[in-house]
Amino acid sequence: MSFLTRWFRKVPRAPLHPPRQFPTHRGPLLPVQQLLEEETLPRYSAEHYYPARIGEVLGSQYQIVSKLGFGSTSTVWLARDLNSNQHVALKVFVLSQAFGGPASQELGIHARLASSPQDHPGREAIPHMLGSFEVSSAEGDHQCLVHQPLWNNLQTYLDESPDGRLSKEALANVLYNVFKALDYLHPECQIVHTDIKPDNIMFGFKDDAALEAVEQAEVDNPSPRKEIDGRVVYRSRRLPEPRNIGPPVLCDFGSALSGPQLRDTDVQPDEYRCPEMILDIPWDNKIDVWNVGCMVWHIFEGEHLFRGIDPELKVYRGRAHLAEMIAVLGQPQPGLIDRGRLKSKFFSDKCEWQAGNVLLPPTSLEQLEKRLEGNDKELFIDFMNKMLQWAPEDRQTPEELMTDPWLMRHVRG
Repeated sequence: MSFLTRWFRKVPRAPLHPPRQFPTHRGPLLPVQQLLEEETLPRYSAEHYYPARIGEVLGSQYQIVSKLGFGSTSTVWLARDLNSNQHVALKVFVLSQAFGGPASQELGIHARLASSPQDHPGREAIPHMLGSFEVSSAEGDHQCLVHQPLWNNLQTYLDESPDGRLSKEALANVLYNVFKALDYLHPECQIVHTDIKPDNIMFGFKDDAALEAVEQAEVDNPSPRKEIDGRVVYRSRRLPEPRNIGPPVLCDFGSALSGPQLRDTDVQPDEYRCPEMILDIPWDNKIDVWNVGCMVWHIFEGEHLFRGIDPELKVYRGRAHLAEMIAVLGQPQPGLIDRGRLKSKFFSDKCEWQAGNVLLPPTSLEQLEKRLEGNDKELFIDFMNKMLQWAPEDRQTPEELMTDPWLMRHVRG
């Protein structure tokens, strides 16, 4: 057993509460040829995923009662802790050797969080891990992380919003908590998240009745499923809206990296990639600040500020992304360009653009912003400019951004 597993693992003991009986023949069967949930992912391989079944008890303690979600490296399940008789969320990873061991990386981040100061205000803006254990399938071992259940992610909220955008007040409150989390992660924990996006911002809640309702629904009206080669793939069940939705929390540390050193790993979602990622400049935690700035535009204006889609090839390309940045922010400083190991791919020795005719007509954040007027617009653009700086050292820290005048104008106390 690894050190990281021992860090969180609880010694199994006989459960205090008996597992619940779920119907043997569960829910409507879907056609085998219909791709469902994780099967739709580009790199899906059935053998990589643990073949979980609703009603199964994992780790001698946690009974799976419903499926909550899925991703390329894990599935997430609502479970009942048979010792405490409380609900938890189980993140069951793909095989430990698949995709470069994402479970070990995330477990290492949580170990670092557990050994960092616990009294920092930003700690409450990050989910707490309750434990971890391993389960075995015919193909190998799978790491499981135990968390408190969280409600919908921000992307789900945007998808259900009539215009796919947040109000000023909702945006300000989400961002305040994201900055609070980053103010803890960056200086206190020396952790860079690297993957801040609406999918990875969720909402806390305390509503045992809502979780009981989900469990009962699986008994009364089991979720649709498909069975293939002895495995079951379930359709996820949405949690009902709780009576009390808590503040947002920054989740999913599967791509996070720890340590103060500069790095050159290629990270970040395409639309949120920062200049140093494209130019191949060693980077630090300031990539998260750029990332947040791009996300702000996306969730407030309803569209991405930068997409990076090459007009000729119709796919993402760094040259198209840089061209969009130049159109909005102006030319980068020669000093920044000279730091890029990929400088010659985009710029001449004199720091002049040479990456083809993809440069766009100049515009500005002021011209592109359509929702605000007057002083409120001026403050918002100033807020955006504090994050979207070419040079990472020119971007403000999360601590500074928490007191930004536009944010403070709209955040609820």
